[in-house]
Amino acid sequence: MNTLISPSEPLGSPSRYARCIELSQRIRWDIDRDVLRGRRLDLSRDFLPEGLARTAGLAFLASDERRLLTQVQGRTYANMFALVERFIGAKMLQLASNHALGDQVATEALVRFTEEELKHQALFRRVEALAADCMIDGYRFVADPDEVARSVLGASAWAVLALTCHIELFTQAHYRESLEGDENLSPLFKDVFLYHWREESQHAILDELEWRREDARLDQAGRDRAVDELIALVGAVDAILARQAAADADYFQIACARVFPAAERSSLAGAILAAYRGQYIVSGFREPRFRKILRSLVTGHQQRRIESALSPIMDF
Repeated sequence: MNTLISPSEPLGSPSRYARCIELSQRIRWDIDRDVLRGRRLDLSRDFLPEGLARTAGLAFLASDERRLLTQVQGRTYANMFALVERFIGAKMLQLASNHALGDQVATEALVRFTEEELKHQALFRRVEALAADCMIDGYRFVADPDEVARSVLGASAWAVLALTCHIELFTQAHYRESLEGDENLSPLFKDVFLYHWREESQHAILDELEWRREDARLDQAGRDRAVDELIALVGAVDAILARQAAADADYFQIACARVFPAAERSSLAGAILAAYRGQYIVSGFREPRFRKILRSLVTGHQQRRIESALSPIMDF
């Protein structure tokens, strides 16, 4: 989707921003006309593919229960993207203002980015409403998007852009590697993430442009602090995932309408948390393009600090 951008162009070249605008214009879509089209979520189908939901190891679940678990995780998947896009949109609006009295092409590219993130938030609110309409009562999303955004935006621009680039690159990897080829998914749910992926492609390009631009402003001490902030932000994400995994395990048991033995309840909660860590942290830090960008910006010592801090979550 990003073939308009030539890797040989200088990173700060105005043409890179201009081509992101061109791509944005070319693939622009509407929530109702193109994505939802009056459809409902299909509860006879999975929402998330096995590569993301990781239900196969829960041998005590029947096939319909594993399908239900993909639906619970899928509901959270949509809500997690609504959450992160709250702070991503706000950060891009801030960055656009940095260009506003100079580079008008960069300003337009970032304003378009912000507008698309607002549209994505609206799309995911609609998905949550559709899920609430067809799934049993009792689901709870534990994090407040505004509170999380205020906390994230208190970190340096370098750290926020690193986290943002990580998110938008794993979004693309999830669609290409797991969602795109799975014919067992709810058609509507799959289309939501098809259209989301189409716009995230140029967003990741803009993330890298702005992250490198911010990196050029920092001295070594500033970058050291920014690395610490990135580690703290990932830790905060992990804390949200732990709370949501516990809430989703409780909701899943309510929706199953049966009581699981204590050992199975423990396995279920652990499996959901492992799936969420894989979805929202591990897949991003293993994504080749993100690893390449990060390693080009940090020293070997800083890279090792990041790896050491994240080692409880993932094996580098």
